[in-house]
Amino acid sequence: MARADARFTIAGRTFTSRLIVGTGKYSSHAVMAQAHAASGADMVTVAVRRVNISDRSRESLLDYIDTSTMFILPNTAGCYTADDAVRTAMLGREAGLSNWVKLEVIGDERTLFTENEALVNATRILVREGFVVLPYTSDDPIVCRKLEDAGAAAVMPLGAPIGSGLGIQNVNNIRIIREFSRVPVIVDAGVGTASDATVAMELGADGVLMNTAIAGAQEPVAMAEAMKHAVIAGRLAYRAGRIPMKMYATASSPVEGLVGR
Repeated sequence: MARADARFTIAGRTFTSRLIVGTGKYSSHAVMAQAHAASGADMVTVAVRRVNISDRSRESLLDYIDTSTMFILPNTAGCYTADDAVRTAMLGREAGLSNWVKLEVIGDERTLFTENEALVNATRILVREGFVVLPYTSDDPIVCRKLEDAGAAAVMPLGAPIGSGLGIQNVNNIRIIREFSRVPVIVDAGVGTASDATVAMELGADGVLMNTAIAGAQEPVAMAEAMKHAVIAGRLAYRAGRIPMKMYATASSPVEGLVGR
């Protein structure tokens, strides 16, 4: 059951893990490769601007990604306008990375929150250009609906600010987004430890994307393995259905029917 339920599909492509990992902030490419293997993930996001696409003869982080087992999801990290994000996505596709894109349009340098109007516009343009668009966005249910209407193949609301490690800050918004979404919901950004990933999955998220929580851990490889199990556990718990929360205690062994009462 756990193995079968680990699979999920975006735009007709099925993945065997609901955990998506990143490539930034590792102490070395070798450590990154070891963490990827330990995570069990089969999708990895790569910033187009961090890849040397003009000279493939030089060492690149792509040399440390096993593309026979890992699907590369280019991202438009560092883009602050719709035009810049569209150009970056097209550059990645022309370089042979993918026609998929994790779309990022940042609106504020300090918080790294998204510029949602520009994000919707960029989504609409890239969908028309034949891209499979997975936009990173705020945890706003209305914005997520607009992104779906613009043709997004999935929505990726943040759990907390990028790299903050704060965990899921607005549980109810994530739950609402999942309830009304017609496409997969992937919680992206803010995860700090395994329990955060589990909470995201227990809320009904179809997947979790993380980078800093693994790359910045004291032992990235061990944390990657922890995240793998956390995502699986959270998904199983969501499918199993938690008990209702109550204000007062309920005995685990009811007293009704006991001899002598």
